[in-house]
Amino acid sequence: MSKQTPTDLHEPAGDIQVDHKLVAERRSKLDELRKLKMAFPNDFRRDALAADLQRELGEHEHDKQALEVLDRHASVAGRVMAKRGPFLVLQDMSARIQLYVDKKSLPEEHASAIKSWDIGDIVGVHGPVHKSGKGDLYVYIKEAVLLTKSLRPLPDKFHGLADTELRYRQRYIDLIMNADVRDVFLLRSRIVEKIRQFLVERSFIEVETPMLQAIPGGATARPFVTHSGWRNCAPICHASQRTRYGNVFAHCPRAVFKEIGCRWIRACV
Repeated sequence: MSKQTPTDLHEPAGDIQVDHKLVAERRSKLDELRKLKMAFPNDFRRDALAADLQRELGEHEHDKQALEVLDRHASVAGRVMAKRGPFLVLQDMSARIQLYVDKKSLPEEHASAIKSWDIGDIVGVHGPVHKSGKGDLYVYIKEAVLLTKSLRPLPDKFHGLADTELRYRQRYIDLIMNADVRDVFLLRSRIVEKIRQFLVERSFIEVETPMLQAIPGGATARPFVTHSGWRNCAPICHASQRTRYGNVFAHCPRAVFKEIGCRWIRACV
């Protein structure tokens, strides 16, 4: 009997078969790239982000004709999120921008490579930045390279990732598909950075304490015993770091704070 993965438990059997077929097709494309020694190139260098281009060139004074005269070239990299005729939608860490594929002007090797791209692939392109008749920025592809082949298809773009349990089990998909979730992660990172900066500027020292210890700690809290196969021992997960924290504070009589993560503690002199 075949084993079901957590993802399979949330998908109809028909969808599973379709996904397996798509994965097999993408694996065959990756195998071809490996034979050509072009599977994972490392020589492409990005020099612009989508958000920076939108902010710099998306203003009203930069109309279609002005951008053609400006002839601003850019190298962008990101994940292919959609295909719209000759246009591709690329998403990087900052925003989205369109790519335009002109098969007539592209070299044959670039045109054939782009034709084999799938939604979810990570690609890099270089070319001038233009603006469409609707006012949308796009990069007119002059050079293109596949950086990483995506083997698994992304969720349906219309329904998105609606299963709450699946979102938490596969955070990477949630981050790819939902901009609001990415914003929350970025906001948390900035908050932690500001807290750390606030404490460091006031002469606090950040210290790290072990997650596993040999003896119970945490007053009357019931200890949680685990097992380390590497050391063949049964360490105890900490319920409280006050003992370790007190030792650091006793030998370093100044303001210290525990590493900022899920839980953190501060002490003052």
